[in-house]
Amino acid sequence: MAGFWANLLGGHTPLQPADELEACGLLVRATDRGFVVSGETYRHHQALRRAGGHWQAEAKSWLFEDGEALATVAALIRAPASAGLAEQHAPFVDKPLAHGTKHYHGHRDRLRQRFLEVGGEALADYELLELLLFFSIRTRDTKPLAKALITRFGSLAAVLAVESSRLAEIAEFRDDQERRFTSVLLRLVREIDVRAQRAGLSGAPVIGSPEALEAYLASAFSHEAVEEFHALFLDTQNRLMRDECLGRGTVDHTPLYPREIAKRALELGAVALILVHNHPSGDPTPSPEDVATTRRVIEALEPLNILVYDHVIVGKGRQTSFRGEGLL
Repeated sequence: MAGFWANLLGGHTPLQPADELEACGLLVRATDRGFVVSGETYRHHQALRRAGGHWQAEAKSWLFEDGEALATVAALIRAPASAGLAEQHAPFVDKPLAHGTKHYHGHRDRLRQRFLEVGGEALADYELLELLLFFSIRTRDTKPLAKALITRFGSLAAVLAVESSRLAEIAEFRDDQERRFTSVLLRLVREIDVRAQRAGLSGAPVIGSPEALEAYLASAFSHEAVEEFHALFLDTQNRLMRDECLGRGTVDHTPLYPREIAKRALELGAVALILVHNHPSGDPTPSPEDVATTRRVIEALEPLNILVYDHVIVGKGRQTSFRGEGLL
């Protein structure tokens, strides 16, 4: 083992740092990009960051460009607490609980602190949801409920968009009050997210920001249980003026009235618009009726010199652009 580390670190780094890192539960491996440190990294995250490590959220590991940084990590970890290094005071070492203290009290504090110090990328989806549920459920462990919600509805995004009535499917709720407060909280977070993305679109040309537009449409429409038809009204600089719902129907049909769209476009002073609707089935393939409806709207707006720039169908994880498919 000693010979391995001597060769791996080019003979310049003492053997002790490598051994110390392994003793602390850190796993080190060499790659073509540098050295990757994984394992029990969280309790030493400040030392890893101070030594120049770069957090890789997807791989749940830290990347270092050279082996010298590993010696720095080891030195920071073994430094005495009197040196003032924050990482020497492990924030999540479990302490004996006082008599009558619920175990989740300490867990909540640890999870909050972990989020504040490391950031959301270091937390799993269920942990982020668990944190959110602290605000609607104040007196018990929320981890089982967070996991149950994601398991039942498929993803964190789907949980945030779930209809209030469907929360009754989750047995982990203790009572109606927990369910009601959680419903309000989830809907509030989703609405804030959608509005924030919409505000970002308002300041720049929508047509010139396809990635931002796609992200906004996914947040706003991909998890709706019934079909909604919207129009994004654009000004002379192709910036978003309004996103308005033109109709809300069943799981597979929404009535649409081209004259009402034309009237609203004139009221707003819009010069162009993008039609948007979702397919709750998840498949964004245009139907013959979708194509015919688009044609009727174009014909209604053409005499008014108002352009239908695109029609986007939003599915689950996919979107179809009529312009991109050559249907306009």
